[in-house]
Amino acid sequence: MTLASSLLSAVSGLRHAFFTREGGVSQGIYASLNAGIGSQDDPAHVAENRRRMAEVMGVAPANFLSLYQVHSPDAVIADRPWDAASRPRADAIVTKMPGLAIGVTAADCGPVLFVDPRARVIGAAHAGWKGALTGVLEKTVDAIETLGGRRSDIAVVIGPLIRQRSYEVGAEFVARFTDADRDYARFFVPSERDRHAMFDLGGFIRMRLERIGVGTIDDIGIDTYADERFFSYRRSVHRNEPDFGRHVHAIVLEAE
Repeated sequence: MTLASSLLSAVSGLRHAFFTREGGVSQGIYASLNAGIGSQDDPAHVAENRRRMAEVMGVAPANFLSLYQVHSPDAVIADRPWDAASRPRADAIVTKMPGLAIGVTAADCGPVLFVDPRARVIGAAHAGWKGALTGVLEKTVDAIETLGGRRSDIAVVIGPLIRQRSYEVGAEFVARFTDADRDYARFFVPSERDRHAMFDLGGFIRMRLERIGVGTIDDIGIDTYADERFFSYRRSVHRNEPDFGRHVHAIVLEAE
């Protein structure tokens, strides 16, 4: 049902989980642990799946928070629970409140979890290509520092995401990156199709984190497209499926 990082597992008073698609009640293309509030799945199934996730995180369902994600660079600070209808439109959450499990939704994009063990501040960011390019990782670290953290003390884990061997993009996509910084060309290798390339989203995320000086970085290393334990937007498109399931990957400071 979950994967964990040894880096975060070594931090006392912290719980985290990269959820697989196993262990839920959803059926068909959503089988089985679909947490996507925005999916076309039965809302009762999604609610039960999220309740199970909250239980794994050791919190009440009301304290299992996620966002209305819009592929932005925006990060919000959570100091109290919110309900599904009032989810902030943003792509990262930061908190120092014990007992608030914060998570981001993903199905190929990069879920990135953060903790400053000294300041006792945590964060979760949704880093698809657009968010990673426009600064969601940097904004997350800025928000952690707003709450008293220090980037050199932050441990970060890059979760399951679509990897370079599965992520083919067109020339216009490549140009978006190389127009921003010519050095970004190193995250692309030629594909078998003319004027297409394979993009290294995980490597790009790591580079952005290294540039801003975070302390330690781990990477789960799993390809969500290739690994059937995970939902994948791109795999669902290639199979002509009408929709796809979503994960929530989460982190929480345990109450003392």
